[in-house]
Amino acid sequence: MSYSLDGKTAIVTGAANGVGLAIARHFAQKGANVMFADMDEARLAKELGETPEESTMRYFAGDLRERLTLANLLSATLDAFDRVDILVNGSRQILPTDALDLEDGSTEALLTQNLMTALRLSQVVSKRMIKQAEGQPEGQVGAIVNLSSIASRRTHPDLLGYSVSCAALDQMTRSLALALAPHRIRVNALAFGSVMSASLKGALKEHSEYRAEIEAHTPLGRIAAPVELAEAVQFLCSEAAGFMTGQIMTLDGGRTLLDSVAAPAH
Repeated sequence: MSYSLDGKTAIVTGAANGVGLAIARHFAQKGANVMFADMDEARLAKELGETPEESTMRYFAGDLRERLTLANLLSATLDAFDRVDILVNGSRQILPTDALDLEDGSTEALLTQNLMTALRLSQVVSKRMIKQAEGQPEGQVGAIVNLSSIASRRTHPDLLGYSVSCAALDQMTRSLALALAPHRIRVNALAFGSVMSASLKGALKEHSEYRAEIEAHTPLGRIAAPVELAEAVQFLCSEAAGFMTGQIMTLDGGRTLLDSVAAPAH
């Protein structure tokens, strides 16, 4: 079975930096047409520069929490590449939560950012996938991958809101997989922990001691490079994973195998 993405069109959100950027660039290198989507237009422009009409890489800037932005993102993708075959919901945020503060709005904010944007964009994109597959009697119609975290299972006292949003994203993945299976659209998630994401880079700058703590809690004893996560996402989107849907695949160097309290998950 093929791992190829050649000729496929993918939307990758959270693609201005870190893990999202690594996935989008990896997909482009593997022959896919890629729409890089993010709020940070300046960073997108810096990373991609000028994108001629024949380029397989385009970018779209907008706030994905707004419903109109989701429709505009799909329209921009269709204008550029005529179709969409893959959606990677990589737009995510980490905020600390004070579990005893009634005025703390971090949980609501993270549910909006990490859950609802992924759900709404998946709904918009899957409808287009179904429409463009009319008359296609067999084969994969589309693949959706949600970027989650091991925080959905192994949390930290300061990450209540983030953990709840990731757990909700995992359950959304399972539910949406069942809803879209009759349409031959697969939905999976990748839960990661010890990957050098943009958020982890920021955390390590402020708290250098986190690196040793994370490595001590990771059986493989290191932090993964973003390209390792990108390759896992490629597998989930490819025909090689054609019989896999509703699954939460873990990429954490074995950290969730340990019984002790986990280090902060990023």
